[in-house]
Amino acid sequence: MSAAPFLCKSPSMERWTVVELQRNSTNWATLVEEIVKLEKKIFPKHESLARYFDEELKKRNSGLLYVDLDGEVTGYVIYSWPSSLSASITKIAVKESHRRQGHGETLLKAAIEKCRSRPIQRISLHVDPLRSPAMGLYKKLGFQVDSLIKSYYSSDRDAYRMYLDFDEN
Repeated sequence: MSAAPFLCKSPSMERWTVVELQRNSTNWATLVEEIVKLEKKIFPKHESLARYFDEELKKRNSGLLYVDLDGEVTGYVIYSWPSSLSASITKIAVKESHRRQGHGETLLKAAIEKCRSRPIQRISLHVDPLRSPAMGLYKKLGFQVDSLIKSYYSSDRDAYRMYLDFDEN
């Protein structure tokens, strides 16, 4: 599952790469620890995967891509393909200080390309309707709203289920 990193330039001309976390990597523990810290900082406890992160990443049909900016993890995306036809974006996050610089878009595009390399027909994800920057990004990349799921995140927070279908071509 080795992949060449994506080399990117942000508007501020910083150079960063999107890297696939390898299960046999010598720095696995260090990277996972850094990503878990980011997860805890960004998401409320009831939305965080922090307690189950290592478990989540060890699932056979899952992957994690992260942004490396001079040795610092500034964002990540976790995706999985539970069946041969569908995949899901489990989590995407970017450090607040690095948002609106293309990190999230590049991560999501890279995850989509990883899914395209399999016989996947649809990618789905869930998003809080109030997170308009995230909604805008997903729509920009072709995701469509499927349905509203009441009380998905908590009793007073719903989610849209969104999907991206791949063309048969």
